[in-house]
Amino acid sequence: MESSPAKAESPPESRHKDVGEILFTAEQIRARVDELGKQISLEYAGKRPVLVGVLKGVLPFLADLMRQITLDAEIGLMAVHRPHGYGHPDVKITRDVQLEIEGRHVIVVEDIVDMGQTLNKILEHLRGKKPASLEVCTLLDKPARRVVEVPVKYVGFQVPDKFVIGYGLDYRERFRNLPYIGTMKSEPEL
Repeated sequence: MESSPAKAESPPESRHKDVGEILFTAEQIRARVDELGKQISLEYAGKRPVLVGVLKGVLPFLADLMRQITLDAEIGLMAVHRPHGYGHPDVKITRDVQLEIEGRHVIVVEDIVDMGQTLNKILEHLRGKKPASLEVCTLLDKPARRVVEVPVKYVGFQVPDKFVIGYGLDYRERFRNLPYIGTMKSEPEL
C-alpha cells in the first residue's frame, strides 16, 4: 500500500521570548521576495546582472532572492565593518567583491538601509569600478533614520524606527535564524 505525503502546513510563528512584535511573517517575506525577484527579472531581461550581497545579515534574503530571479545572474559578496560602532560614519570595507564588475549591471543587495552611511560608502566604492549601472535592492528600508540620502530602487518593506531582528538581522549575532522579522521587547543598547 502506497502512502501519500501529508499535506504540508506552515507551523504557526513561534515567538522568541525576546521578540516584541512580529512585523513580517515568514509567509509575508516569502511573498515579497518572490515579487522582487519577478520585478528584477523583468527589468533586467536580456542582461546578466551581478547581485552583490553585503554580509552577513543579507544571507537569507540574498539566497531567497537569487532563486526567484529567472536570469543568468552572478553573485558577489562584500563585507563592511564600523570600527567605532553603530552610528559612527567611519565605515571600512573588509571584503571586496571578487567579480569583475566594470561594464556590468550591478544590484547591491542589502538586508536593511538605515542611516545610509554604510550603503553610501559601498556605492562610492563600487562606482569606482565603473559598472554599466548600479542599483540597490533592500529587504527593509528605515527612512526615518536616514542621515545620508541613498538611492534605493527595490524595497521589500518599510519599517518603523525600531530595532528589528530576524531573517538575517541580528542583535550581537543573535536572532539571525528567526524565520520572521520582529522588534525586540526592549530597545537594545547599541
